[in-house]
Amino acid sequence: MIGDNGASAMTARYAVPGATRRSAGVPARPGPHIYSVLLLRGCPGFPSAPYPNPNPNETGQDSNVLRQLQQDWLGNIRNDLLAGLVVALALIPEAIAFSIIAGVDPKVGLYASFCIAVVIAFAGGRPGMISAATGAMALVMVTLVREHGLQYLLAASVLTGALQIIAGLINLGSLMRFVSRSVVTGFVNALAILIFTAQLPELTGVTWHVYAMTAAGLGIIYGLPYLTRAVPSPLVTIVVLSIVAIALDLDIRRVGDMGELPDSLPVFLLPEVPFNLETLMVILPYSLTLMVVGLLESLMTATIVDDLTDTKSDKNRECVGQGVANIASGFIGGMAGCAMIGQSVINVKSGGRGRLSTLCAGIFLLLMVVFLGDWVGQIPMAALVAVMIMVSIGTFNWGSLRDLATHPKSSSAVMLSTVAVTVFTHDLAKGVLTGVLLSGFFFAHKVGQIFYVRSLAEDDGRTRTYRIFGQVFFASADRFAAAFDHREVIDHVRIDVSRAHFWDITAISALDKVVMKFRREGTTTEVIGLNEASATMIDRFAVHDKEGSERDLLLEH
Repeated sequence: MIGDNGASAMTARYAVPGATRRSAGVPARPGPHIYSVLLLRGCPGFPSAPYPNPNPNETGQDSNVLRQLQQDWLGNIRNDLLAGLVVALALIPEAIAFSIIAGVDPKVGLYASFCIAVVIAFAGGRPGMISAATGAMALVMVTLVREHGLQYLLAASVLTGALQIIAGLINLGSLMRFVSRSVVTGFVNALAILIFTAQLPELTGVTWHVYAMTAAGLGIIYGLPYLTRAVPSPLVTIVVLSIVAIALDLDIRRVGDMGELPDSLPVFLLPEVPFNLETLMVILPYSLTLMVVGLLESLMTATIVDDLTDTKSDKNRECVGQGVANIASGFIGGMAGCAMIGQSVINVKSGGRGRLSTLCAGIFLLLMVVFLGDWVGQIPMAALVAVMIMVSIGTFNWGSLRDLATHPKSSSAVMLSTVAVTVFTHDLAKGVLTGVLLSGFFFAHKVGQIFYVRSLAEDDGRTRTYRIFGQVFFASADRFAAAFDHREVIDHVRIDVSRAHFWDITAISALDKVVMKFRREGTTTEVIGLNEASATMIDRFAVHDKEGSERDLLLEH
């Protein structure tokens, strides 16, 4: 403790940054300027009160930015490097397979995976998430490649990136808040099922060696963590099984059997297509679809990684980052891609958390296929199948099966519908869209049920007051209109909506019909208690309070 009041005041004034760090979960420590003040305190000519920071907010913001950059890139170096290596090994066969699906040379998918992973490491909004060439995007490209060729695919990839950048700039990433938890769960479970079923061709019509290698791989993956976590178990699995396959010269399928690996680095190129309106009309429909599918899968994957790491991501920045990455991919001969849920889970499960893991995955991928292609080609597919089975098991939300008995039936229906549509169509966009639409339908139905009307006779039965409670919109407008007795012989009707809200023109139309029916019966009607928003809607769209409204309504009906 410092004895005099001036020093105590000084300490209190400079304790604020430390307190801020403590509130953010970072241990507080005094900055260098505090030590300087404490040392100079009491020296001749040093003022009794310290000099204030001329712009403390700017200093704090700079410090936070530097701290975040350090955390993203240097906070987990060893694990990020190892996780990136595991992801790179798992990316190779998938990139080749997706290239084959799209009908292009394997190097198109491999170059795309390298480029997208490297660019998104810097430009993306979700550290630790892996983006590369994907099956969902490849399925969209099949018709374009078959009818117009590779060059049009490259042009479509560039246009896709431009559209994604625009989507990010206009904050389309914020639309993720309309995706319910049931849809996310269904999305995750569907992806787990698709990842597992994608491995079945590697386990069908093969020798017993493949089953033995796959089982051994799963044993290493799940058993090694009980002995040590110093090295990711999937990496150990790939290395050990590769050594066994080479040493015993096993006749099993290997990575090199899937396609020829490139032997040169990618170079910058422009798509060789006519730059005219006709070309734009050819690629625009495909680019729009690729944009939607890519952003949907990327934003959903970002949400999942958020949950796995208990951190937040910048969805709009991720949209822009995906766009920049796809533009870069198109200019080096790669196809458009997006985030990969399976590889992202591998990265997280292997200890990857920062941007360095994504960067390393892309760099290791390129180095291995170009300079170590002969060795990479010897990796047995059984080792990678074991890794992907681990991913599918870890991705599936097993608790959702138990929750089917306890969660509301509407939530379970949304989740199961999302799974079913995604699995049967192999289209993530259709599955998620189905889930979102069902969620909206069930929500509207539920809110529409929270509605009732009470009526009270007054003035010896000459006046009746109807009190409306709840939300009046398209789902409850019919119930609102049916709640009034228009045949009752009465002089005056008062409609009290002080505890209700009119949301759309369907509700306004229902109010018009109620008022006009009472007027046709010779009953005067007044509407009271409108809130500001409802009053604005009625002023703009209602007809019962306009001149000639009765004639117009009669003509309309």
